[in-house]
Amino acid sequence: MKPPIHPVRWQPPPVDPIPEQPGGSVTVVGLPGDGPEDIVVDADGQLWTGLVDGRIVRISPDGGHTVVADTAGRPLGMHVARDGRVLICDSYRGLLALHPDTGELTTLVDSVDGRKLKFCSNVTETADGTIYFTESTSDFHFEHFLAPILEARGTGGLFRLAADGTVTTLLDGLYFANGVTVTADGSALVFAETVARRLSKYWLTGPEAGTVTPLAVNLPGMPDNISTGSDGRIWTALVTPANPAAEGLMPRAPWIRKVVWRLPARLQPKVNPEIWVVGFDADTGAAVGGIRTTHPDFGGVTGVVESAGRLWMSTIEFPAVAYAEL
Repeated sequence: MKPPIHPVRWQPPPVDPIPEQPGGSVTVVGLPGDGPEDIVVDADGQLWTGLVDGRIVRISPDGGHTVVADTAGRPLGMHVARDGRVLICDSYRGLLALHPDTGELTTLVDSVDGRKLKFCSNVTETADGTIYFTESTSDFHFEHFLAPILEARGTGGLFRLAADGTVTTLLDGLYFANGVTVTADGSALVFAETVARRLSKYWLTGPEAGTVTPLAVNLPGMPDNISTGSDGRIWTALVTPANPAAEGLMPRAPWIRKVVWRLPARLQPKVNPEIWVVGFDADTGAAVGGIRTTHPDFGGVTGVVESAGRLWMSTIEFPAVAYAEL
């Protein structure tokens, strides 16, 4: 049974073009299950992802894979901490830490201000061990991710987990908060808002500490998970191009979107499963590289990480990850 939605009138941002990204050869690596939503790399060059059924998978650069743990939830964004633990955002369990050698899972955060987390989305860590994480919406779990998109209400947030376990809300009212990463110089977090189609900076140091400034706005696609590349660029998975028909409903009477929400899944807005990743300059927000292409067995990129000269990508649309040579 679908939960009800409460849409509001909202004006989507315009679409500003960015330089066309080149195509390229993509190698697909099959996995033992569906929906590897994010992909991260550890200090040994091993890759990590989480499947729709809760399994956490370690992938070697040659494509071999091992199931290491099972959250029994829905793992989403991930990050390898400085101490080697794999930090995992799980839509049902909150923020978890996986000890890679033993497979033991520890809950770090399952609620904020007395409210259970519903859609813990992505996580990162600064050099001092402080952990930052996003929640896409406080109202719905992952399997109803279309609901907050149709609602067009800012119900996402950005949070800080201090070393003593204290959780602080840094920002709320975000439009489907998603990927988060630390800039190479540690001066700021960059975070993505999928529905608002923008990347923003939350400053950690300097005169602007504690404030937000835009980095890349009016994006032509919907940003998902992000990561910091070897040269400092912000790799961004664009899961699908902006959908003019769907966004055209946002400023109109909210009851229309209630009807759309009740339609069968086959009639609802869909992800266009192309492969689209863009690197943005962390200072100017200019597009400085990427890839845009198609593959019959992969697309709808939701996560991206650079490792050993390759750009690894993940997706909720296929039982596979993929990579392109940089």
